[in-house]
Amino acid sequence: MSGEIRDVALDEVVAGLREGTITLVDVREPHEFAAGHIPGSVSMPLSRFDVRSLPKEGRVVFSCAAGVRSKAAIGHCRAAGLPWSEHFPGGFKDWAASGMPIAAGDS
Repeated sequence: MSGEIRDVALDEVVAGLREGTITLVDVREPHEFAAGHIPGSVSMPLSRFDVRSLPKEGRVVFSCAAGVRSKAAIGHCRAAGLPWSEHFPGGFKDWAASGMPIAAGDS
């Protein structure tokens, strides 16, 4: 398994969410997610991260506030022998700074 982490650009995240070709997993804590998150993302806090809860198929991209915790989630996946190695390095901060729509609440 490759040690590379692939950065996914904002436009690729937008297209993947629109087309339904990615599952964007937000690993920030529940209070952060509830305060604002990328529409269509799913919450899976790093503090309670369970690789068994990840989709078994498709493309998974991790996101957090700014790229640190999403890399840690990839490390957990690798330790479990899972192939996921993509993250949105700018995370929610870049999403919001780009003027993209923001969802609030815990769903």
